[in-house]
Amino acid sequence: MLVSATEMLKKAVAGKYAVGQFNINNLEWTKAILQTAQENNSPVILGVSEGAGKYMCGFKTVSAMVKAMIEELNITVPVALHLDHGTYDGCMKCIEAGFSSVMFDGSHFPIEENKAKTTELVNICHSKGISIEAEVGAIGGEEDGVIGSGEIADPNECKTIADLGVDFLAAGIGNIHGKYPENWKGLDFDALAAIKTLIGDLPLVLHGGTGIPADMIKKAISLGVAKINVNTECQLYFQAATRKYIEEGKDLQGKGFDPRKLLAPGFEAIKEIVKEKMELFGSINKA
Repeated sequence: MLVSATEMLKKAVAGKYAVGQFNINNLEWTKAILQTAQENNSPVILGVSEGAGKYMCGFKTVSAMVKAMIEELNITVPVALHLDHGTYDGCMKCIEAGFSSVMFDGSHFPIEENKAKTTELVNICHSKGISIEAEVGAIGGEEDGVIGSGEIADPNECKTIADLGVDFLAAGIGNIHGKYPENWKGLDFDALAAIKTLIGDLPLVLHGGTGIPADMIKKAISLGVAKINVNTECQLYFQAATRKYIEEGKDLQGKGFDPRKLLAPGFEAIKEIVKEKMELFGSINKA
């Protein structure tokens, strides 16, 4: 069954590890991530962007698919279904559709408006046992057409939003979505430590987990990051494995054109990278 992400992330903060949020795009994606979590006895968060939700025929379809899959695959590890970078309306739709967690991204609003909308959503979510993530300081790069430059969040603003009762907080520390450019400066650990000092044990979220060196990931976890989002890396692994299958002409052999065969190498590639990330984050056997 689906659970909110609150408990799994509290345990992660206490145990100095992080739970991966892996974004889903279709049935194969979802199945690969759920099976990998079960095989490695790891809690997991399935992330759904508003664009991916639309692509998969709406949040109700996603919620129904994930719930049925958990049952059919006998998944017993904790799984949260989480809206990634949600608008106010997107959050409301996901709450209604049966998601167990949402992220309200009010980082582009003036702070007062961000506070008002976040407070309202915190109250609704908590009355239904749903966890809620908020963001301070836009995360750089592009996600579903939203482009940010990788701002460093103001620690005082982080405390202001944390005090509204959110369950975990995404704070920009120089991280970006997508591939990191050659001249990327790296994560700002001083900013992370300053934020941590003010917000205490509230779990922190690192968006844009693809391409951050392993030592930086480990240091971020040691400083209170308990949720790390991975999306681009799964896409790149899926794409490379699918390309290889076609370039080797396997789609032309026998029934190699069958979508179940065509998508199988990409499916296995996602499992491989998800397991690798779970090892790096330290979430294996933490279910």
